[in-house]
Amino acid sequence: MTPPPRSAIRPSLTVDIVQKQDQPTGRLTRGVVAQLLTRSPTHPHGIKVRLTSGQVGRVQAVVGPAGED
Repeated sequence: MTPPPRSAIRPSLTVDIVQKQDQPTGRLTRGVVAQLLTRSPTHPHGIKVRLTSGQVGRVQAVVGPAGED
């Protein structure tokens, strides 16, 4: 599975991220994007974002607009 490019991610989208401590297990965390932290258009491990909850991780999948779980 290829992580989505930066152009597909924007604030207020619901996404699944993998946090640094969860990288070995691949455990995903779902949340709403507050801020994009990676400037490049793509990254092999996913675009790094900060969620509204304050958690930081790399986007593995875009779920949809906020509120659609």
